[in-house]
Amino acid sequence: MKQAVLLILFLISNALFAQKPCEYSTNVTDSIGSYKSTKEYMIYEKNFAGNKSYIFYSLSLTDDLPTLNLQLIQKSKDFLKANCFDKNSKLFLQLNNGKVITLLHIDQENCGSMVRDDNGFDNRILVGTFVFLKGSFEDLKTSPVNMMRIKYLTDLEDYVIRKEFQSELNNQVYEPETYFINYINCIEN
Repeated sequence: MKQAVLLILFLISNALFAQKPCEYSTNVTDSIGSYKSTKEYMIYEKNFAGNKSYIFYSLSLTDDLPTLNLQLIQKSKDFLKANCFDKNSKLFLQLNNGKVITLLHIDQENCGSMVRDDNGFDNRILVGTFVFLKGSFEDLKTSPVNMMRIKYLTDLEDYVIRKEFQSELNNQVYEPETYFINYINCIEN
């Protein structure tokens, strides 16, 4: 009886911490090198008073260099403040185990682009690529993320990472807290 209980607990824990299958938007190897990138995944969504913000992640591996790609989309009929990435920008991930993981932005200044849609909304799209520091994968594989801080060129913003939410944009259910637990294996060497 004791063995049966242990077996059931083992199977349940494996189901809870099972990694998701890797789905790539790009996976190319040629004479120049190799590049693969996971599909974009919504990490954050805010819809308040006609202003909308979305943050998407994707993981990439370029010639054995793992990176996190972040895309921030803001929609509003009001003025949208421009946040920029530069060589000093950083992304901080606070984990449930108390540790903070720091990712460094690549040396490329970017203030995003503004696009007006047919409904009169201004859409600011900002894309950044962040490099993982050595030794950060192990904690990301085992501990959920509960907070993200982005250091922009002139500003600092915090984002609460939820365990789960249903997106108003596309009605899909996302689990951003366990994003790295589920997908970091997709870019490991």
